[in-house]
Amino acid sequence: MTERHIQQFYPRLVVSDGAAAIDFYQRALGATERVRYTDPNGKIVHAELAIGPATVAVKDEDDGDRAPTSLGGTPVVIDLYVDDADAVAAAMADAGATVRYPVSDHPYGERAGRLTDPFGHDWMVAQRTEDLTPEEVQRRTEAMFTQQ
Repeated sequence: MTERHIQQFYPRLVVSDGAAAIDFYQRALGATERVRYTDPNGKIVHAELAIGPATVAVKDEDDGDRAPTSLGGTPVVIDLYVDDADAVAAAMADAGATVRYPVSDHPYGERAGRLTDPFGHDWMVAQRTEDLTPEEVQRRTEAMFTQQ
């Protein structure tokens, strides 16, 4: 197999209203807009945002790329590790996200919750609360499922 060097990796979020999505990510997550390219009608074909150390691209939906709101949801969950999951989840909710699972402590060493942004993308907001080995996480995960 030929060796490959990946230069960059980031999600491209297709949304129903790119400008509103960028505004939401700025208010909710402190995103900084790096670049925005639009078609002649002003629809966003590519915008790059910095969210912490990560890059996220945003584009308006079109016939080729559909937003989760047009598809009835998304199978993708974006994980966001933060210093204070409660504060970030509250900021997202205040900016218009819907809380799917409130932030709570989990036995696998995280405090986490899940929110859906106004554009249909799911976000798991989490902070690590314990330093566990992979074996400890597996043991606790199995126990969590057998106690149900």
